[in-house]
Amino acid sequence: MIPHCPTLTTERLILRSPTQDDAENVIAFLTDPVRTKGFGGEMSRNDAWRWFASLIGHWYLRGYGFWMIDSRDGDALGFSGLWYPEGWPEPELGWVLFAGAEGHGYATEAALAIRNYAYDVLKMPALTSNIVPSNEASKAVARRLGAVMERVYENPHMGTDELWRHPGPEARVA
Repeated sequence: MIPHCPTLTTERLILRSPTQDDAENVIAFLTDPVRTKGFGGEMSRNDAWRWFASLIGHWYLRGYGFWMIDSRDGDALGFSGLWYPEGWPEPELGWVLFAGAEGHGYATEAALAIRNYAYDVLKMPALTSNIVPSNEASKAVARRLGAVMERVYENPHMGTDELWRHPGPEARVA
């Protein structure tokens, strides 16, 4: 458990610190060639484990990162959070759902809680989401969050990405 990762709650979700117990769910997502098409593509198990380790390390380097998304019943649904690795244009609000969790509004609910935390607690002035152009599901979440597509750019890790700009803290939605 990451000591400075707060637990956030919503009506249906618990957003909590990633732990070693989450590794297999994240690795299963990252090694799935179909599920990762909107996330930069399939990884080897070794690279997926390293990505999971960087997910935890990001909290220590930046003071924020990805939360694991659980249902109130304890079901693992995915992860969502704030990501700003080397080479990213700005801090990003990102989300991923595990197989079977799509279509219930979980990504939107989690991302909204995290965006509010970023603005209210971390005092971030702006957030973007980097979305692979073919990822229509993520674009739909971005639209529900009020984000607008600002530009296309070459992401050093993901290739061609669309940068979606979120409403700023002044437009906070409860």
